[in-house]
Amino acid sequence: MIVELITTGSELLLGQIINTNAAYMAKELNAVGFDVVYQTTVGDNRERMQAAIVHALTRAELVITSGGLGPTRGDITKEVSAAVFGRELSLNEVCAERIRAHFDRVHRPMTENNLRQAMIPAGAHVFTNYAGTAPGIALEQDGKVIVNLPGPPPEMKDMFERSLKPYLQRKYGFASVIVSRVLDTFGIGESKLETEIQDLILTQHNPTLALLVRPTGVIIRITAKAATTEVADRMIAGVEQEIRRRVGTYIYAVDDEPLEEVVGKKLLAQHLTIACAESCTGGLLTSRLTDVPGSSAYLMGSVVSYTNEVKAAILGVDRAVLRTLGAVSEPVACQMAEGVRRCLGTSVGVGITGIAGPDGGSAEKPVGLVYIAVAGLQGTTVEKKFFTGTRSQIKFQATQTALNMVYHSLIHR
Repeated sequence: MIVELITTGSELLLGQIINTNAAYMAKELNAVGFDVVYQTTVGDNRERMQAAIVHALTRAELVITSGGLGPTRGDITKEVSAAVFGRELSLNEVCAERIRAHFDRVHRPMTENNLRQAMIPAGAHVFTNYAGTAPGIALEQDGKVIVNLPGPPPEMKDMFERSLKPYLQRKYGFASVIVSRVLDTFGIGESKLETEIQDLILTQHNPTLALLVRPTGVIIRITAKAATTEVADRMIAGVEQEIRRRVGTYIYAVDDEPLEEVVGKKLLAQHLTIACAESCTGGLLTSRLTDVPGSSAYLMGSVVSYTNEVKAAILGVDRAVLRTLGAVSEPVACQMAEGVRRCLGTSVGVGITGIAGPDGGSAEKPVGLVYIAVAGLQGTTVEKKFFTGTRSQIKFQATQTALNMVYHSLIHR
C-alpha cells in the first residue's frame, strides 16, 4: 500500500513551527506495513493544495492530510479534498451538536463560523475528534482514499489511534509490519563506517540499511518488512550480529538511548560514582548526566572551573603548569579529572578544558581544541580533540566524547 502524506499550513513553509505530524504518521504507518513513499507540504492556497492532492493520487493509493480543518476561511483542506472527488458538502447535525456541546462544556460562546467544521462531504466516513472540535474524514473513490486529519498534534495523534488505525485495519488489514532497529555509534565517521559495512549496504534488500549522521554520532538503521514483528526481529538480528562483529566497538546503544543514560546504567551496575570538572563546557556534561532520573545515585557533583584560580585553588591543578603550558593542555585536563575525583571522593573523575570559540584561539591552540581526561580505578586517560562548528556544537561534541570515554573505561574494567 503506497501512501503519501500531505501536511498543510503556510506556517510550516515559513518555518514557524516544526512539522512533527509527518514524522509521527510515517512512523506509525510504517509500523503496520504501509509504505510511506512520499511526503508533501503545501500552504493554505486552494489551487496549490488541490494540485498537490491530485498529483499525490496519481502515485499513491492512500493520501493522508493533516491540518486545515479549523473554523476559519483559511482552513480549506476538507473543501479541497471534496472538490477533488467532486463531492458536495453539507452540514452534519451529529458533528454540529458535538461542537455545540464542546463550547457548552468549556463555558465559551460559540461563533457561527465554528459550524464550518461540521460541513462534511457527501459519502464521507467521519472520524470523531475527542481532543478538539474538528472532525476528520475519509473519502473513497475508484480505489483511492483521501483522509483528512486535524493539524494540532494532540488532536491528530488521538484521531490517528482511535479512528484512523481501526479504519485502515478494517479496509486493508495489516498483512505485514515494518520494524526498524537503530544502532547508535560514536567515534567513527560516516565514510569509515560505510567502508566497513559497504558490502552489506550494496547487497541489501530486506532488511535494508541506512546511515544517518546526528550530533550524537552516526546511526545505522536496519529495517525489515515481514508478516509479524517476531519474524522481522529475527531478520534484523542476523544483520545486526554481522554489523556488531565488524564495528561493535563503536556501538554504544540501540534505538537512540542517550549516551548519558547508558553511562548512568553502567555506573549503577558497577556501584561506581562520578564527578566532573568542566571548563569550556561550562557544566554541560553535568547537566546531561542530571537529565537522567535517578542520577543522584552515582553523580556526586561537579566543579565548573572556568578560571585558572578555581582550577588551582579547588582542584589542585599545578599553578606552574598553568603558567607554562596554559589551561588548555593535557596535564591540566588530567589534573582536573584527578582533582575532582579526589575532592568529591568518587570512583571516576572527568576533566574537560578547551577553546569553544568563537574567539580565544591561536595558531598553536585553535578554536575547537579540547583536552578530555578520565581518571578512574585503572589510572588516567586523556584525549586531544579538534572539534568544529559553533560554540554550542563544540561544547556538545566535547561532552559526547567525554561520555564515550567514560563508557569505554567502564566496559573494559
